[in-house]
Amino acid sequence: MTDRLHPRENSELLGHEDAEHEILDAWTSGRLHHAWLISGPKGIGKATLAYRFARFVLAGGGEPAADEGAALFGAEELPKPDASLALDVEHPVFRRVAANGHGDLQVIERGMSDDGKRMQSVIPVDKIRAVGHTMSLTAGEGGWRVIIVDGAEEMNPNAANALLKVLEEPPPRALLLLITHAPGRLLPTIRSRCCQLRLSSLAPEIVDGLVARHRPDLSAEDRQVLARLSDGSVGRALDLADSGGVALQRDLIAIMNTLPSLDMKSAHKFADKVARRDADAIWRTAVDLASRSLSDLVAASARGEDFSARGYAPAEAAILTRLQTLARPDQWIDVWEKNTGMFAKADGVNLDRKQVMLNALASMENVARTGV
Repeated sequence: MTDRLHPRENSELLGHEDAEHEILDAWTSGRLHHAWLISGPKGIGKATLAYRFARFVLAGGGEPAADEGAALFGAEELPKPDASLALDVEHPVFRRVAANGHGDLQVIERGMSDDGKRMQSVIPVDKIRAVGHTMSLTAGEGGWRVIIVDGAEEMNPNAANALLKVLEEPPPRALLLLITHAPGRLLPTIRSRCCQLRLSSLAPEIVDGLVARHRPDLSAEDRQVLARLSDGSVGRALDLADSGGVALQRDLIAIMNTLPSLDMKSAHKFADKVARRDADAIWRTAVDLASRSLSDLVAASARGEDFSARGYAPAEAAILTRLQTLARPDQWIDVWEKNTGMFAKADGVNLDRKQVMLNALASMENVARTGV
């Protein structure tokens, strides 16, 4: 198993060539917007693209070193760089950014709480006010200042309003990159003042290849399962791999295959496995997989889809197809809603995790027995 690189250390970006070309076109045409909103699902490379963009600008991009940027804001176009934002990993700017040591790059994100025991729930206003101050300063190296706000949807209301003021009066040669998986949670006025880059989920073959690189011990079959379950997010695929997601998925589908007469021995064994208080990642994965299996069952039933078309292996597709016949789509929706509510309460009010999982499986059994 290889460790995952932090986005600031990652030299590789796959599947987002169109976004990269859009940035390059803006740079070389002299129309580089001062603020960019990079959005898309979690774990697809948004932060990797942001750091790649930042390094490119901090290194001067296609701009001659002696030029103070007249071409960028004037009529003359800059020399066109290669069709990539990439810097060599030995480039001084790459190495300094990777070491979190470039004076003209500032990264804003949630930090630790005052007691140092947990992450802050929001990005506070004082961090965003610091952005305005930083952007007003001349770059220490005579080029650009770049600010990355990672998790922009986590700004509290005061922080969001402070950022809006920065966007309304952008200083020259300052670049603001906002990263978010939930752009709808940002103020409309913030979104409207940014050039928007919407990144799509990665293709299954890209996820498969990246998982193979980072988790070389996994079989091709397991990688295919992860690619399907990840919804095009390599970050999610690796999280699933590290929490035993493939085995949990197989166990869950096998239990569902015993419906309408739930195999209680298998159900208890599964619930014991996922309910340990020292294994939060396994619990979250099991909850996610249980919810996903039901939502896929509902969606395929409502649309008349074949499960193999949704990426399921033939054996799993056959099991879910049989379950479709045991209840109507609206009955499966009721189960999904009930289970989703139970899972949400499990940790919020400290419910017994094992009993919650058993209740969720029992609710599937009940509708499979009494449906249609």
